[in-house]
Amino acid sequence: MAAFIEAMWYQSALKGKTRIAYYLLWPLLWPLSQLFGVLSRRKRNQYTTGKKMAYRAPLPVVIVGNITAGGNGKTPVVVWLVEQLLAQGLKPGVVSRGYGGKAPHYPYFVESDTNTDIAGDEPVLIRRRTGVPVAVAPARSDAVKLLLEHDVDIIITDDGLQHYALARDIELVVIDGQRRFGNQHLLPLGPLRESCQRLNQVDFLICNGGKAHTNEAAMHLAPSELINIKTGARCAVTSLTSVVAMAGIGHPPRFFATLNTLGVKPVVCQPFADHQPFTHQTLLELAQQGQHLVMTEKDAVKCYSFAEDNWWYLPVDAVISEPQASVIIKRIIEVKEKYGSPSA
Repeated sequence: MAAFIEAMWYQSALKGKTRIAYYLLWPLLWPLSQLFGVLSRRKRNQYTTGKKMAYRAPLPVVIVGNITAGGNGKTPVVVWLVEQLLAQGLKPGVVSRGYGGKAPHYPYFVESDTNTDIAGDEPVLIRRRTGVPVAVAPARSDAVKLLLEHDVDIIITDDGLQHYALARDIELVVIDGQRRFGNQHLLPLGPLRESCQRLNQVDFLICNGGKAHTNEAAMHLAPSELINIKTGARCAVTSLTSVVAMAGIGHPPRFFATLNTLGVKPVVCQPFADHQPFTHQTLLELAQQGQHLVMTEKDAVKCYSFAEDNWWYLPVDAVISEPQASVIIKRIIEVKEKYGSPSA
């Protein structure tokens, strides 16, 4: 089913029975897509016209989101923003919906040892990678209010472009530079959460991979050394032989392509659904098809409690082109200065 949806949304490999199924489903999906658009626009208009009141935090709020369903590199951008702002002497905190987690209560403060079953993959990754305060809640304003108790002076949200109940100062949209916007239809006929016209209203567009357009900041993900999940040891990617690769992210082929670019030809490439939980037995059986199991950092945060000696992950860092990167940080600092200090 996932492969069919991918083909339908991005018009790839629509052949034979897949192509027939696509055209049979079109009369059903098109009106649903139109209805989704009506409801989406109505929801946004309720907040932009003041019919519903959005929560305005006493600190600047920066949204890192997208207009398409699925992964496109938002979390690496959040990590990049956090690291850049820390270097400027600011104290950022991160909020997230915590998708895939079931916390005992909301809002929930993510500790360094919080399990992904509780907080979700991305919040745990961000907390472990950056060390900054992270809070999750379906109502992101609740997560923001919790972070106000933890000495932060700026809020970054991982996703949430369409969460209009939270007022924001700056919006960054991350675009998958390879797949772009697919067939440019709204869900469920296409991958769009909002129409492409929404891009004209955001502050910055960041193109992850592919060829950036003139109004977009070019970005790529730069991998570093492999890190052993169990021991923390590091090694060069090409030093491992007979690699089994796995990825439970929004677009697994991107990870497999990265390994190929680095000169690694896995004996097996196993995609999983985004946010899919793993069991020790499932991954153990997968790893036995080679000598080493290599995964994404997002997958690794779900495996710390049961990782084997030959399980590794490949961390990546967002690299955003200049001068756009500096313009983004300068703009955020300017907004922060208008708010003054938290006690002001």
